[in-house]
Parts: sequence; structure tokens; C-alpha cells
Amino acid sequence: MSYIDIESGGDYQTVRRVIELISENWQDQPELDEIAHAVGRSPTQLQKTFTRWAGLSPKAFLQAVTLDHAKRLLAQNVPLLEASHELGLSGPARLHDLFVTHEAMSPGVYKSGGTGLEIRYGFHDSLFGRALVMVTERGMAGLAFADRNGDGVGDEAATLADMKSRWPNARYFEDAAFTAPYASRSFNRARWRADEPLRIVMIGTDFEIRVWEGLLGIPPGKATTYSALGQSVGANAPRAVGRAVGRNPISFVVPCHRVIGKSGALTGYHWGLTRKRAMLGWEAGIAGMV
Repeated sequence: MSYIDIESGGDYQTVRRVIELISENWQDQPELDEIAHAVGRSPTQLQKTFTRWAGLSPKAFLQAVTLDHAKRLLAQNVPLLEASHELGLSGPARLHDLFVTHEAMSPGVYKSGGTGLEIRYGFHDSLFGRALVMVTERGMAGLAFADRNGDGVGDEAATLADMKSRWPNARYFEDAAFTAPYASRSFNRARWRADEPLRIVMIGTDFEIRVWEGLLGIPPGKATTYSALGQSVGANAPRAVGRAVGRNPISFVVPCHRVIGKSGALTGYHWGLTRKRAMLGWEAGIAGMV
């Protein structure tokens, strides 16, 4: 296991490095002391930091990753979608998606580039890095990530510009106080409540919205392929489905990270493959705790 220096960026960078390290070295079954030394933290400090941010200990995360790989090996001659259905983690409650309620804007709003739409936005720390949250009067419309992650979008200005380009004619207001509750509801498991669902609003083409609604049907701890997702929403065009998945403006909440290639490869992710691995690993961990 190679040792790495912690970059600036606080606890998230530490947690991200640990997730990356465990995901790449799970076969070595590294001990907490070894992981802590590799990221430049004391074992006690790392245990507290990782558990606070990820909701489970480094050991529990390692166990979840190991279990996931074991099941993949058992199903090596079975298509990934079938394997995930047959050998998925037992009873993975839809911890996240059951607590989301959604609606769609009229196609006209999308076609007009968001004319007449008011969007408030703010940047917030999250489980998976610096997050941009965008909210309309009807609910959350966007969630993106702003920190550099090797293969994702870069700083806050670039991320904001990227998201604004989806609805160029909307009016934007920076209002972190207004968006903070939505950020908390998205990433704090204690606030995932069926009796108080997070309201989101989808702004896209009819086809994109259909695909995004299909994404909400993939529970944590599971994965599907582009072709299987297309079949579930009545679209036999994997490439078109892939484009729609890539255009999903509400990352994590609408779980486009749960779609992978037919071969089992993670494939691309707009916000970086390291972040995608972190999301899948975190969800496998909490699903295994149910």
C-alpha cells in the first residue's frame, strides 16, 4: 500500500483518500493503524473523522467493500445486472430514494432555457466534497460538486458556470442560507425521513426526465447498466440513455452514480470516478447495516 500526503481541503480530503485507499487495497485487509499512517493521521483521529463523515468506521467500510467484491467473484459468469439482483446485499432498504419526492417542470421551461425561472444557489461542505446546491420555489433543481478531484469539474466558478449553462435564461441569486437545509437533507442520513421527503424538481426534456425517474428506482447497494435502465423506462437506445444519465443535474440525490457499464466497469462520471467509487462504497456500507 503506497503512502500519500494529505492535500489541503480538510477532513473531506482525508476521508476521500481513505475511501480510495481501501477501495484499491481491500485484498490486503489493511489495519486501522496502517491506514492512519498512510494518510498522516493518528488512528484515533482517523476513526472519529471517518465515522463522523461517512457514518461508519473504516473497518466497517472495508468489510462492505470486501463483501461486495466477494459477491462479484461468485457471480463472475453472470451478467452484472442479474448478479446485483440475485446477490445484492440482503435487504438494502431504499434509505435514500424513499425520502425523495419529485415533480417535473413543463417542457416549455426547459426549451426556453429557463426563462422566468428563479434559482437560488449556495456552496456547502458535504460527504463527497464541496457541493453546489440549486433550488427553485418548487424544490431542489441542481446538485453538483466543486472541488478538484482528478477527473471532475474544478473550482466553484467553473462548477457554477457549468450548471448555469443548462438553464442560461434563468435568474440566479446566491443564497447559501436558503439552500443550506437542502444540503443537510441530502447528505445527513438522520434527516432522511419518509414523513418529510426532500422535494426535488426535474428540469429537462421529456426523455431525460423519464430516465432520471428511472434512476430513482435503483436502490442503494445495487447497480444497473445503461441498457437495463433503458429497458426499465421503455427506451431501447443505450447511448441516448447514457447521454440523459450524464445530463442529470441533481447528482447523488438522483443516483446516476449507480449506472455502470455492461462489463462492470464504472465508466465515466461527470464529477469524477473517485467520487463515484466513494458514493457506491458509502451506500454499500449503509445498506449492509440495515
